[in-house]
Amino acid sequence: MKSKKNPNEESLTETLVHVGRVTKVVKGGRKFSFSACVITGDKSGRVSYAHGKAKEVAEARVKASQAARKKLIKIPLYQERTIHHDVIGKSGAALVILRRAKAGKGVIAGGPMRAIFDCLGVHDIVAKSLGSNNVYAMIAATFNALQKLSSPKSIADRRDKKISELSVPRLKVKTDKQRYLNEEFKEAK
Repeated sequence: MKSKKNPNEESLTETLVHVGRVTKVVKGGRKFSFSACVITGDKSGRVSYAHGKAKEVAEARVKASQAARKKLIKIPLYQERTIHHDVIGKSGAALVILRRAKAGKGVIAGGPMRAIFDCLGVHDIVAKSLGSNNVYAMIAATFNALQKLSSPKSIADRRDKKISELSVPRLKVKTDKQRYLNEEFKEAK
């Protein structure tokens, strides 16, 4: 995984996640072809991915990065460091679970998911990949999960309510010891 910043493009970060090589055997010998998967983001909530194919790795990477720049999507982030809520994403046989994390937890994710969160600008998240470990399937499942995210503001706008109306105060749950003490106190009266 290599990271590259291009000064011409509004400070986008590119990460090369996967390079694949295909060999075609012909009468004159072998012909090689390469595919590259690139994740692009601005580290402040915009990210995308694409892959390109060419006869050389450098050309494949350039094609992939150009395609990725064209389809950046905006992801809502909580305090510019994590996601708003837990979410599950699926693509084919790949299943990913993204969980919100406290400040200072760090990025707990492996493989291409870590590159996605790095380019997205997420600093605290816990991610688990289940099922297929194919790079393309994991990336698609992660993006499926990220597109399901919504901020409280967007939910309030959709429901024609205020944000304060959405949040419900947490109920105070009494422990068994507190219940026992309350019952003893009532009996004593």
